[in-house]
Amino acid sequence: MNNKEKADLMAEEMICNLKINVLQESAETDKAKLLSLLFKALSFSAEKHTKQRRKDIDKTPYINHPISLANILAQRWVIDENVLCAAILHDTIEDTETTVDELQEHFGEKITSIVLEVTDDKSLEKSVRKQKQVEHAATISHEAKLVKLADKIANITDIINTPPEDWSRDRKKEYFEWAKAVVDNLRGAHQGLEKDFDELIHKAKIVF
Repeated sequence: MNNKEKADLMAEEMICNLKINVLQESAETDKAKLLSLLFKALSFSAEKHTKQRRKDIDKTPYINHPISLANILAQRWVIDENVLCAAILHDTIEDTETTVDELQEHFGEKITSIVLEVTDDKSLEKSVRKQKQVEHAATISHEAKLVKLADKIANITDIINTPPEDWSRDRKKEYFEWAKAVVDNLRGAHQGLEKDFDELIHKAKIVF
């Protein structure tokens, strides 16, 4: 190999190393932005739900629920920042005094739109709201379907392991049947999450 060829080879290696360094720096920057946004959503949600508790016998902090959704999604390699943040924030408009404008101001239109897709209209009777969830499940966005799947997985897990203390066996079974009706209209959104849900439903039938 002559001097020119050696110089060309060194130049190619330098360019390759430079590209790798740029990509690594870009990846680290993206990761930092994602973590910053997730922590912002966690802080916002924790503050909004600070006085709320779950219905289990230990009255666990409500924030455990949205954190659980994000964890369920991440374990199935759902890493879309909009989906993860919407999961953390999914009950803020429905169950707190958070407004649409407030959520948009802090998290933008995309995340807010996903949250709105999974938000029930509390002005309606509960039975009507539940029926609308079943009917609308097939037409919501892919991102909203992922949040909805995680929500149902989290709720059923809690009902099996730490159920509301005043729920009868029949009420638990009724919830399982309704949740399955919702998820059946979400089919095709994410095979792994649907598998997790189906395994939970199978377990619930054995336990209850």
